[in-house]
Amino acid sequence: MLGKTANGLFWMFRYLERAENTTRLIETGQRMALTRLDSTDNEWRSVMQTAAVCDGYDAAHDEVTKDAVINWMLRDKDNPASVLSLFSAARQNARLVRTALTEEVWEAVNAAYMKVHDLLARKVNERDLPEVLSLIRRRTALVRGATHGTMLRNDIYDFARIGTFLERADNTARIVDVKYYVLLPSVSSVGSSLDNVQWETILRSVSAEGGFRMTYGNTTDPRDIATFLILDKRMPRSLAFCASKIADNLDYLSHEYGQTPHSFDLARQLQSDILGNDVDAIMDFGLHEYIQKVLGALRTLGNQIEIDYRFYE
Repeated sequence: MLGKTANGLFWMFRYLERAENTTRLIETGQRMALTRLDSTDNEWRSVMQTAAVCDGYDAAHDEVTKDAVINWMLRDKDNPASVLSLFSAARQNARLVRTALTEEVWEAVNAAYMKVHDLLARKVNERDLPEVLSLIRRRTALVRGATHGTMLRNDIYDFARIGTFLERADNTARIVDVKYYVLLPSVSSVGSSLDNVQWETILRSVSAEGGFRMTYGNTTDPRDIATFLILDKRMPRSLAFCASKIADNLDYLSHEYGQTPHSFDLARQLQSDILGNDVDAIMDFGLHEYIQKVLGALRTLGNQIEIDYRFYE
């Protein structure tokens, strides 16, 4: 399956994952702001920088406020990366590749769009925000469940999975980078109780708190958390886990089509670059610098996949 159908599937699942991940970034910003006594609305600029939506916001707004940022990222139709816009794009792509989806997957996507459209029809107040974010994530989980439970394990499924894990790896890297940006003005906070609370917030935002406790107990050590989110191959949102799944599904496509394109080599290189480091090497290199390197590699890989599988032909 080359061309527009592959493109539609790949981006449909990227949009759904990105919508869920945007809710996680909003939640991360909200929780981190609550842990800082000197919290300012400028912290929300850090969240937008991490989500790469600053330029559009600045063009539409004169100042940064928490309410305006949340509204921009969650439901503003002028923001193509808002949650509402992303669900609309995912549904449109699902319509374009309707015959490649099972009835259950199509119904799950369509129902998710309608529910999110209703939830975000008006501005979300701060009291309702946690429940709204949770409901959106549950809707994307239903789409994933329908996909895993009903889709044939063929190239259609492979493109869906590659799109999902490219986006998920990008998100985990960005959420870890939120921590860097939030603490950047206060280097003296590193290693403090505030530092530990914010790392715990990172864990909760990627649904990793329970798994971390099972692995490391009740202690909160930033190096352990970084190890878990970057290098632990059992954690389904870690960079190592996502890189492994991307490489596996590109391998399946190579066997399906009888050729090994350049994107496969890039995926294996990404995997070895992530797993080829221990946490000490990452910290010595610089966590922020390391994350930026990973994000660059993910962008390059995504672009190469589009070229190799002729998405726009």
